[in-house]
Amino acid sequence: MDSVLRDTVTAVQANALLPLYALPAAVRRRLAGAPIQIDGNTLDPDVQLLLRVDNLLPHTTKTDAATARTHFRNLCKLIPGTPAPLLRVTDLTVRGAAGQLEARLYIPRTPESAGSGSASDRGAAARSGRGGLLVFFHGGGWVVGDLGTHDALCRAIAADAGIRVLSVDYRLAPEAPAPTAAEDAIAAFTWAVDHAEDLGTDPALVAVGGDSAGGNLAAVVAQQTVRRGLPQPALQVLLYPAVDLVARRPSRDLFSEGFLLTEEDIIWYRDHYTPDPTLRPDPIVSPLRAEDLTGLPPTYLTTAGFDPLRDEGLEYATALKTAGNNLTHAHHKSLPHGYANLLTVPGTTRTAHTHLTNHLRATLH
Repeated sequence: MDSVLRDTVTAVQANALLPLYALPAAVRRRLAGAPIQIDGNTLDPDVQLLLRVDNLLPHTTKTDAATARTHFRNLCKLIPGTPAPLLRVTDLTVRGAAGQLEARLYIPRTPESAGSGSASDRGAAARSGRGGLLVFFHGGGWVVGDLGTHDALCRAIAADAGIRVLSVDYRLAPEAPAPTAAEDAIAAFTWAVDHAEDLGTDPALVAVGGDSAGGNLAAVVAQQTVRRGLPQPALQVLLYPAVDLVARRPSRDLFSEGFLLTEEDIIWYRDHYTPDPTLRPDPIVSPLRAEDLTGLPPTYLTTAGFDPLRDEGLEYATALKTAGNNLTHAHHKSLPHGYANLLTVPGTTRTAHTHLTNHLRATLH
């Protein structure tokens, strides 16, 4: 069976795995192998198939950041599927903590895109409150990832939620260690609120979000804007976030290998982002360790059953709720870390994406 799967992988690498998932479901299940069950959860079979594919692809040991970034970009080219149709995608720059940052604005094909015309149209759209904006920070352990690696995800969110998405290319470690990315994120979000009308949205409907390390940055933005008296997000969207760079929880052992994010990855990313261990307990990098979690914006937080970061995400959800915050927690027990980017994969990943975009549509319109 492995030889059949290897031949299939070779044939589809140039087309983002679409032909693999066009196979009948029964064939995909046979290729995926025996079900994987850990800690009472059963891995989604279509995701399991992708993991088998991943194991047949050449892997690069993380030695230097440049090589890791190239490898991550190449992997991301396999999974985006057909780009979601949008009205327009525009590259621009936004304010960072120490200069301009590259960014990309995604405008959906919906009535809410009426603000994409003249300056007067944009102002009218913003004043009418139609169509929110999600300021998005990509994952990648604060070391890899860029506007391109998360382009398909941002397109899909914009198209399916009917909102604008502003993806921000914050500075990466190790060239820019913590808290540089966090300060860039705070500055970029504040800039987006200040320029909401230019971006075709309502300043009161600017949300912040991200996946994994980007979820960490979004959580930091939500906390720090409150504590610093800055404009606050209408919503924080935390997709399987890394929220504690200090403690190790059981899920790190349960899912240390074989589920897209490994224990080796976590340590490598952490050491590059926070080479000074004394910074790790600071909420600027470990938002779970904030002493006061009261008064935060409404939260949409997801966790995944096969994610080494699962337990810290669950703990953060509990802490937010205990502090009296408005929390929507979506736990996808059959999915691994990084599932939001697996847009080619049918089934549960699509259900999770729909749950997210429905919440965004309901909250930011």
